[in-house]
Amino acid sequence: MPQGQPTVVPDDGLTTRQRRNRPLVFVHTGVGKGKSTAAFGLALRAWNQGWPIGVFQFVKSAKWRVGEERALRVLGDSGEGGTVAWHKMGEGWSWVQRDLAAGEEAAREGWEQVKRDLAAETYKLYVLDEFAYPMHWGWVDTDEVVSVLRDRPGTQHVVITGRNAPQQLVDFADLVTDMSKVKHPMDTGQKGQRGIEW
Repeated sequence: MPQGQPTVVPDDGLTTRQRRNRPLVFVHTGVGKGKSTAAFGLALRAWNQGWPIGVFQFVKSAKWRVGEERALRVLGDSGEGGTVAWHKMGEGWSWVQRDLAAGEEAAREGWEQVKRDLAAETYKLYVLDEFAYPMHWGWVDTDEVVSVLRDRPGTQHVVITGRNAPQQLVDFADLVTDMSKVKHPMDTGQKGQRGIEW
């Protein structure tokens, strides 16, 4: 098992084990590809540990069938690792806003469900996919999100994906990755393809 060494050991009164096992908030943001993919990779690790996982898709359409959903549902139903619950509340792609009012209502309802699940300690890992968008658009209050995450009980880990993550969230999170784009096939007119984008 890899044993990384931290560069700083805080004087927080915690033992090494307590500090190692504290719940984390991850943010995957930026304009590059791979934010959700990285979050679902984390979900695979959580599944392997036997953790219950809750996936909440905030922007992608409920009609869209992504490969990660099918794979994680099959794994969750296998009885070999953790369980997986998949919740879709999006009304369309983040860059194709068709009905803003419906999208805003769906995002707020989704956030209310996440708050209920956090209070009940329903899952050990929460994947809040594309959740940075509702905060960026002002549909969900970022200060409230930070407050709820700061005060969540137990050892629940939360990963939030999406472009334009608000600065308050970035400042609060334990791990922030900014995915930058160097090149993308769409830059040369190629559309998304099966097995790569979904």
